[in-house]
Amino acid sequence: MPTPSLISVQVGIPRTVQVDHGEVPTGIFKAPVQKRIQMRTLNLDGDRQADLTVHGGRDKAVYAYPSEHYAFWKHELPDVDLPWGSFGENLTTRGLLETGVHLGDRFQIGTAEVAVTQPRLPCFKLNLKFQRDDMAKRFLASRRTGFYFRVLREGEIGAGDEIGRVHQDENRVSIADAMKIYLGDPDSAELRERALRVKYLSNSWREEFSGQV
Repeated sequence: MPTPSLISVQVGIPRTVQVDHGEVPTGIFKAPVQKRIQMRTLNLDGDRQADLTVHGGRDKAVYAYPSEHYAFWKHELPDVDLPWGSFGENLTTRGLLETGVHLGDRFQIGTAEVAVTQPRLPCFKLNLKFQRDDMAKRFLASRRTGFYFRVLREGEIGAGDEIGRVHQDENRVSIADAMKIYLGDPDSAELRERALRVKYLSNSWREEFSGQV
């Protein structure tokens, strides 16, 4: 199996979108970067989040999405143009899927090191991005969520970089497993107990899982 790699890097600053009840700021619109850039503790250079109550912060500094999912969405949305970054991701990856990426896994990308903190839960802004009322619902149902990184060591990254796993979390709770816990799948109690032992599990998901006990 080929070494996981970074296909494309996207950044964007929040913009205001007109909706029926007024205006909504959103940072979901990202554009590819053609040069190497710095990955910092709270985001990539040139990238910002609009609503820091649900996006961004240390636990959700950088969002990664598998390029492999684009074929699924092109089939689901045949009339929609889907360039890299269409789902608001900072990093479009190859070789990292939700079934094989675990909460707490650490990766080196360029000179930066990151840790996996949680899956991505879609909000209504995905509907705005795609101009479809059902997009967030479809995204969640697909369980093709991608995942967030916490930046452990700042560094420089760029498209084409290898993504090397430097540590696999011993609790072995995959991103797909985390979604099973979140959505209340049967027999997820043991998974939840393991997830709560993950050092880099995001605070919001730790609270969510603790509340299910």
